[in-house]
Amino acid sequence: MSKTRPVAAACAALVFALTAASANRPPILYGAAYYEEYEPHDRLAADVEMMKAAGVNVVRIAESTWSTLEPRDGVFDFSHIDRVIHAMNKAGISVIVGTPTYAIPTWLARKYPDVLAQTPNGPSRYGPRQNMDIANPHFRAHAERVIRQLIAHVKDQPSVIGYQVDNETKSYHVSSPGVQRGFVESLKKRFPSLDALNLAYGLDYWSSRVNDWDDFPSIDGAVNASLTSAFAEYQRQLVTDYLAWQAAIVRQLKRPDQFITQNFDLDWRGYSYGIQPDVDHFAAAKALDIAGIDIYHPGQDHLTGIEIAFGGDLARSMRGGQNYLLIETQAQGFPEWTPYPGQLRLQAYSHLASGAEMVSYWHWATTHNSVETYWRGLLSQDYAPNPTFREASRIGAELKRLGPELAGLRKTNQAAIYFSNRALTAFNAFHFGWTSRTTYNDVLRPFYDALYRANVEVDFVDPSVKDLSRYKLIVVPALYAASDAEIAALTAYAHNGGHLVVTFKSGFSDENVKVRSTTQPGGFAEAAGVAYSQFVIPENVTIKGGAKGDVRWWMELLRPTTAETLAMYDHPVWGEYAAATRNRYGKGEVTYIGFMPGDGLIDKLLGGAVARAGVAHPDLRYPIVVRSGVNQRGKTLHYLLNYSAAEHDIAWPYADGKDLLTGAAAANSGKLTLAPWGVAIIETPPAK
Repeated sequence: MSKTRPVAAACAALVFALTAASANRPPILYGAAYYEEYEPHDRLAADVEMMKAAGVNVVRIAESTWSTLEPRDGVFDFSHIDRVIHAMNKAGISVIVGTPTYAIPTWLARKYPDVLAQTPNGPSRYGPRQNMDIANPHFRAHAERVIRQLIAHVKDQPSVIGYQVDNETKSYHVSSPGVQRGFVESLKKRFPSLDALNLAYGLDYWSSRVNDWDDFPSIDGAVNASLTSAFAEYQRQLVTDYLAWQAAIVRQLKRPDQFITQNFDLDWRGYSYGIQPDVDHFAAAKALDIAGIDIYHPGQDHLTGIEIAFGGDLARSMRGGQNYLLIETQAQGFPEWTPYPGQLRLQAYSHLASGAEMVSYWHWATTHNSVETYWRGLLSQDYAPNPTFREASRIGAELKRLGPELAGLRKTNQAAIYFSNRALTAFNAFHFGWTSRTTYNDVLRPFYDALYRANVEVDFVDPSVKDLSRYKLIVVPALYAASDAEIAALTAYAHNGGHLVVTFKSGFSDENVKVRSTTQPGGFAEAAGVAYSQFVIPENVTIKGGAKGDVRWWMELLRPTTAETLAMYDHPVWGEYAAATRNRYGKGEVTYIGFMPGDGLIDKLLGGAVARAGVAHPDLRYPIVVRSGVNQRGKTLHYLLNYSAAEHDIAWPYADGKDLLTGAAAANSGKLTLAPWGVAIIETPPAK
């Protein structure tokens, strides 16, 4: 197995740790976004005293203050920033400064109306944030000016340890004439001729053939998924280029010991849910020194920790296993998120268990007006201590004591989830045809969730990750659009000894979202040992020996060629077809799942694959969650997380150790008791 990726991750973690030491920065950053300019009266001194009492050692500022920072075109006012930074300098609290470009000032929109993004639904209106065209030259010119002014002004302040470029950046569905022209230019570079493009995208259909580049139509009305998927890929590239452009400006001006990050976000379902459709995280993160992420999740009785783990695993994977910064997460949040006693602490340690080097709440004090009035921070509108603030203070005290033990956690996982932005866009273009609104993330998340419930820790990999050999198991959900080379890399992984689990709708179309005319599942057919030519929406279908709900959304009518059958459909017509198969392929094997299983059946199918692949994991299941790694001192840390309102006794499955939180001994096979929503962090000697 290749050691390249773990070594790179360890080096990256070491660099960040050494930078922390040189900057006199705490080993674990703990804090909140702080918007002193939003507060109804001057309470900066009182806030700082409360921060110090709570163990807050970092604040994030300035990312949404362009109109305050530059009230008129070319007129700058740094007074609100200076007040905060000088107070933090005095208090010994670190500061991350955000470039203020994700919310434009009124004067910019008035002087340059073309700065507001043109979208398929018309021009964006002033009012909401993130309403601009990030490729617009007028926006870029003014954004560069304010960035340069801000960084030059703050870079020599001792408390400033790093910079966040922009905020939860996306393209905002921009399809302005300039962006459309840029897209056409990208197609000219990709295809040697219009004939090649017309063939690849099937543009003869409905007389959509383009015979002259000057005739290229707007994408806004396109119904061809090849075109719309290519345009979505171009829009993601706009985000990658924009963040790299901002990072390059900051890098010219910053001190060598200051880092650059960005707070990526996830797909949104009222909370963070899955892969972000509008950003290529792995590509965009290359311009950063360390990746950052925002993670929000259900609370109270709906708190599971899955979104915390998912977002953390993705953020850690963005830069080859390097640890990351949790830049935003909820304190009180929405009323339905107000944490039960113990939950805030459980959440904080869950983030650290995935490799976070910072836990930062959004935000310090709740605003008194506008759209986020009821998205509450650590403090409510009365600024008084409350149960959430007091629990945060407990966490702060523990992190101050344990920071050196918890920092620099290195994780070496044996399983991975393979995802693709291209497949996501293509899959969502059809949503299973015209009869369902099921999305790519609806497929991916249940497979991730099943591994989480079984305490199988994973990394995420995408087509940019060339060496897959370190993993014993790779799960590939709904790889609808993929090149021959991409599929060949995955099947070669299996042929060389890996265990591959591939789901329905994989290999169906090529990288241009043109359906393959070969036997389905395309390039996976030989490796999986199956073939099919028909598929249906299941009605009254189960798995033989199974239960209602085992077959959801989609089913392929599989005929094994060399594979053995793991499951058959139970139906008077479709019962002759296989539903899931397993095939020996070279030194490894491929499991193919031709339908969307219910959660219980996913547990069984992946449980079998995990066992056959020899993936190590503790014999404990959710609601007890175990996440492990090696700290910068070479000690193994096991985070035990109780995601339930009940007390749990467990038999400690690892070597003798001690709980860093309490100092209590943990003996192998001895009993450990976890309180409701409780946490233990067991340190054991290095594995031999």
